[in-house]
This record gives sequence, C-alpha cells and structure tokens, in this order.
Amino acid sequence: MFQIGNERVALVTDTSCDLSDEQLSQYDIRTVALRVATSQREVPKTSLPLPEDVSNLYRTLHDEGATSILHLSISGSLSGTFNMVSLLAEDFEDMKIHVFDSKTLSCGLGLLVLEAAESLQNGMSVEDTIALLEKRREHQLGAFVIRTLEFLRKGGRIGRVEGAIGSLLQIKPVIYVNDEGVYNTLCKARGFSNALTAMVDEIIRRYQGHKVRLAVVHGAAYDDAVKLRDRLMERLDVVSSFISPVSPALAIHTGPGLLGAIVQLAE
Repeated sequence: MFQIGNERVALVTDTSCDLSDEQLSQYDIRTVALRVATSQREVPKTSLPLPEDVSNLYRTLHDEGATSILHLSISGSLSGTFNMVSLLAEDFEDMKIHVFDSKTLSCGLGLLVLEAAESLQNGMSVEDTIALLEKRREHQLGAFVIRTLEFLRKGGRIGRVEGAIGSLLQIKPVIYVNDEGVYNTLCKARGFSNALTAMVDEIIRRYQGHKVRLAVVHGAAYDDAVKLRDRLMERLDVVSSFISPVSPALAIHTGPGLLGAIVQLAE
C-alpha cells in the first residue's frame, strides 16, 4: 500500500497482467483471478473473476486501512471484467475506487501496473498516475505471433484478425491490441519465423532511438523468448526488460508456441 499525503492507496489488477509473484509482492500489488471454465463438451474458456472475490478483496483492503484503490483492468473490449468491477466499486462509498481500463492485456497491462506502482511509490497522486497511464498506453505496442489461430477462434477472441488468415499459404498475422483494446492485424508474413521478423522490424521502426521498457511473453517457449528479447535489445535502448509466460486464462486462447513483445516508451 502507498502513503500519499493523508491517503493510503492500494493497487489492484487481475491475473491477466502476467507479472511474477516477485514483481507483485515488491509493490504489494493485489490481484483478482480470471478463471478458466471447462466442461467435457466444450473447449476451455476464460471466465470473469467471481464478484465475491472482488468485493472481499476491497473489504480486506479497507480493513487494512486503504482510503483509495486504483484498479487496473484487462481491456474492457476483451473481457467483461472492467464493467463488472466498475459496478462493484460503486458499492464501496467509504473508499475512492478508481477503475482503469488498460485497453490491453498480458504484460501490456503488466507494464502499466508497474508504472503505476512506481509512480505511487514516488508520491504521485492517483489522478496524476491515471493521466500518466493514459499517456503510456497511447505509446505502447503489444504484438504477438501464434502457431495457429484455432484457439483464438474457438475462444471467440478472433477480433478483426479473421481476414488475415491464409492457412493454405501459411500466412501468419502479427496480432496486436489496438487503441480500442481489440485484437487486430499489425502485419503478416509467410511462416512463423518470417512473421516474427516482421514483428521485430515493426517494433524497431516505431521505437528505435527512444528509451523503452520491454516485456517478452511466451506460451511454453522460454528459450525462443530469450532469443526474441536479445534481438530486440540489440537494436533498442531498453531501460528495463523481463520475460514472462502467459497466464492460463490467456494461454487457452493462444495455444503453445506463442511469442510476443510489449514495448512502452519510458521517456
């Protein structure tokens, strides 16, 4: 929790942020869990956090002395979590609860959460922190390449990517989360390796010459993630970086072998 003047501010996010336990505990960041719903007849699907889990966390934070909460949520265009949390927050009149739609997910959300934690630790007000997060989100790119779009399609998360599919030609779209918080196609190439190169080239084009924060995400492909991080660090001015596996709630939509990079201006 952060002491800012007379306020005690708690920072909350959800488990789609793909931050490690160490990163979360360093700043006492609390989380609510996205769930994976399964049945014998259907493919696994992501489900919202339980409302009682959110309410219980808010009550716990209140009992611990929080007067204000900043809750950073997975994109409201990809999950109903933001809307649900916003409604639940209205029940807590004795605390100021600010719910922020990150319009992203995975370590795109994670980088914003870390930015918020550092800002609050340095004494920045919640309102100024939110304004900073909005600026950072405008200058963040989160992109990834997956082996197959089958999992996104089955999970109903295909967004605006469908038109880029060329299965017979092995056309692989580089998928990104656009400014509206929806999956879209950044570029495309033939084959997984060429798509990765296209993604790297686009990131370099946008961010070379600027100080950036970097996160690399993977779906059970750590060694490949290390190689991707090294490729990017050779050509970018990276002030901080980390590698993270995608959470189960995201992995069911992307399948194994995913590689992605989230780059955010640090200036």
